Amino acid sequence: MSSVVRRLSRIAVLALVFAAASSLTARAQTDTQAEPSHGDQMHGGTLYGQVLVEQLEYRWQNGHDVTAWDAQAWYGGDYEKIRLKSEGNLRSPQRVNDAEAQLLYSRLVGYYWDLQAGVRHDFRPKPSRSYGVIGIQGLAPGYFEVDTNAFVSQEGDLSARLKADYDLLITQRLILQPKVELNGSAQDVPELHAAAGLNSIELGLRLRYEIAREFAPYIGINWRRDVGETAQLVRRAGDDPDEFAGLVGVRFWF
Repeated sequence: MSSVVRRLSRIAVLALVFAAASSLTARAQTDTQAEPSHGDQMHGGTLYGQVLVEQLEYRWQNGHDVTAWDAQAWYGGDYEKIRLKSEGNLRSPQRVNDAEAQLLYSRLVGYYWDLQAGVRHDFRPKPSRSYGVIGIQGLAPGYFEVDTNAFVSQEGDLSARLKADYDLLITQRLILQPKVELNGSAQDVPELHAAAGLNSIELGLRLRYEIAREFAPYIGINWRRDVGETAQLVRRAGDDPDEFAGLVGVRFWF
């Protein structure tokens, strides 16, 4: 019976993530058909870039403090870009717990939507692992920022991630940002403490003040929970599957 539940969980998680990606792609393609032709930006337009550090924060959680980051940089034109993404966390005392980087080709496929493909490498946790990546990133109806990806590892393991956040303007400078992240796997990967199905849920709430548009300190809370059999694997490894943190950080771009 448990194997049946696991298979159904696996199918449900992947169906949810890929259905979301498919619907976003379909919407983007519809928008592309509606937009006028602008010519070839990469061959005739200006190239420019940006670095955005969405999160650089210190967290107080469960007896061990964590420094976490989530950042990306891109360079290109209006239609094609190269993107570099990185996220991870450093636990006290000075131990890198998670660290990943992605190098992606990004192509505009509709108003506010980029189709992305490339590679990802996880430096931590061990064993380090590389992945192929395909995903879509953009602005959903209601002004929700969405970033959804599917990953295939060098071992053939299939996983997926969905991120979404929303900026709620309290004033022109004071902004409340709720954020959600879901991670899932198509099969058990015990060496990485991941079981088939939904692996983890992460919810955050951050209140930032934009001293300037390019620089905004913030405070907030963050909760992360490993679920199902993944939580059991994490416990066996001696870690806590349930983490709640108060935090302070800064968001900036240039």
